[in-house]
Amino acid sequence: MRHSKGGKKLGRTSSHRKAMFRNMARSLLTYGQIKTTETKAMELRKVADNLVTLGLRNDLHARRLAYKVLENHQLVQKLFDEIAPRFNGAGGGYTRVYKLGLPRVGDCASMAVIELTRREDAAEAAPAAEQAGKE
Repeated sequence: MRHSKGGKKLGRTSSHRKAMFRNMARSLLTYGQIKTTETKAMELRKVADNLVTLGLRNDLHARRLAYKVLENHQLVQKLFDEIAPRFNGAGGGYTRVYKLGLPRVGDCASMAVIELTRREDAAEAAPAAEQAGKE
């Protein structure tokens, strides 16, 4: 029986799925948003939200768990020092999935954009707007 076996298989072996989501998580944390199929975006959201939660914990064990997924010291440091602090006080919802209107040309797959909800440009603009309001 398939009890507690959540997630889509996506027509891949477990090792291929694991490698694909690691690669997609790296790209999401590097660029802030990526374009992919709708199903992959929904599954990637679970991985990315877990990484941001680890970043909010900010202890050694959380860094080691994040490194197991990201396998890049600079990206782990970026996650813990730049990305996770933007989400302090947020109870979840670290990523957002936008469904795109037009399907992919080759196979008509429904496409989506997955992005971090609090982008760095918005995080920098908020303190500047507060200071402008005080003056």
